[in-house]
Amino acid sequence: MKLLPLPTTSGMFERCPRFRILVIGKSSLIDHVFGVGTDTTVAHDQRGKANIDTQFTSPHNDRFVLHDSKGFEPGEEDNLELVLDFIRRRKAMPDKDQLHAIWLCFQTPFAGGRFLETGAEKFLTCKRDGRLGDIPVIVVLTKYDMLVDDIELNLDDSTDGLSDEAIKELVKDKADVEIRDNCIIPLERFAGSDIPHATISIDYKETLAGLIQLTEKRVSKHSTPEAGVMTSIAQRVDSGLKIKALIEVGKRRYWKALRSCPSFKDRKMWDCLDVLHTDIVEVWNFRDPQMYLRSQEFKKLIIDMVDGTQVGPTADPDKTVATGFSMVGTVASIASALVVPAAPVMVPLAASAVLGVLGYDMYQTSDVVLQRFMTYIAHLTLVLRTLFIVSESRELTRRAIKLAASFYRASPMSGEVVIRIQDHIRQLTFLDHADSDTLNKIEEVIQFYKIDAADMSKLREKHPVDVADEPW
Repeated sequence: MKLLPLPTTSGMFERCPRFRILVIGKSSLIDHVFGVGTDTTVAHDQRGKANIDTQFTSPHNDRFVLHDSKGFEPGEEDNLELVLDFIRRRKAMPDKDQLHAIWLCFQTPFAGGRFLETGAEKFLTCKRDGRLGDIPVIVVLTKYDMLVDDIELNLDDSTDGLSDEAIKELVKDKADVEIRDNCIIPLERFAGSDIPHATISIDYKETLAGLIQLTEKRVSKHSTPEAGVMTSIAQRVDSGLKIKALIEVGKRRYWKALRSCPSFKDRKMWDCLDVLHTDIVEVWNFRDPQMYLRSQEFKKLIIDMVDGTQVGPTADPDKTVATGFSMVGTVASIASALVVPAAPVMVPLAASAVLGVLGYDMYQTSDVVLQRFMTYIAHLTLVLRTLFIVSESRELTRRAIKLAASFYRASPMSGEVVIRIQDHIRQLTFLDHADSDTLNKIEEVIQFYKIDAADMSKLREKHPVDVADEPW
């Protein structure tokens, strides 16, 4: 009996099962970046009880592991050698146990507070001199909101008459100056001019996205490709990194050979799509203990979307943003529907009752099969991107999933995706160019409908959602 093809992620997870990070200094940002909540086993805020060798994990996100260290406070001089010894030992371990990044956390100073203690200065000097090797060290300046509040309280009368937006911009500029003078310049004195740093606050969600983007960039540069991908999979604040990781996974194997994949030969389309589906869901790494996204009901829902998407003759995908039919608008509609409990979300009967035409077909080399594969990948990815934004790392419900799928299907996006893919299929002429062109087109389509961190933050603030569940 011929074995079913394996998802690409299964091999990647064997080589790098988790993103491994060392956090030096007290900070609650782990809970927010990795979406694990306050009831997690990541109890790294217990001052004085940190054991750097303890591996903190969470039942809500099994794709990262945390090592915790006390900061380099006065009277904690011995901690520097403990940290350096830990880093040396981890460097000698197998790839799956390697340390991928270090977050060195400081509270953003204000009102003349001291920034660097002696231990921190020595640690940064060790990094500059190469004693830490290639492990990325990112300086994290926490509680940015406290600096902003302090500046606002001390504004003089010259701001009278300014608009709220102008005052906000003025405060930001003053905060940037203080951070440069009180933090960045001292940092560069000990660590060099290329020390990566991020200013964050859990009250400014977009700053968390900036931190994880910086971390992923450094990990991808200095560690294995799998470690870079796992950084994106583990985090739960930036959808753009999820898309980047998904494209990287797709390029490894199946996406680059959709038109003529040997692993899919003599397989039912359902089996082939199941492999693609698993890879996509694994990368998004939702909090889904009931495995709703892996259920037959959800897979059938996406297949029905592929079989039944209708495109109007006058649709113009290039006018999406101009006419307001953007990802932001779709997400806002879904979030509004989730604010209060309402009637159950109805999905098309075909999605819950039958497998659909696509599922029963056998894989074959044809334009029709290629179009369906591409459409399935794009529809599933954009539904999950929408769900990622509205779920905010909460446990998934069937109601939220159905709303994400229903609103996406009803939006112009779903039709525009089909138009773009159909145009691509019609233009294919040479088989030797088809696979690379197809890979580029998939990337283009799913990247076209993007939403930045600031817009995500605003949407989540305006639309707190109800998490009640309901049957399929």
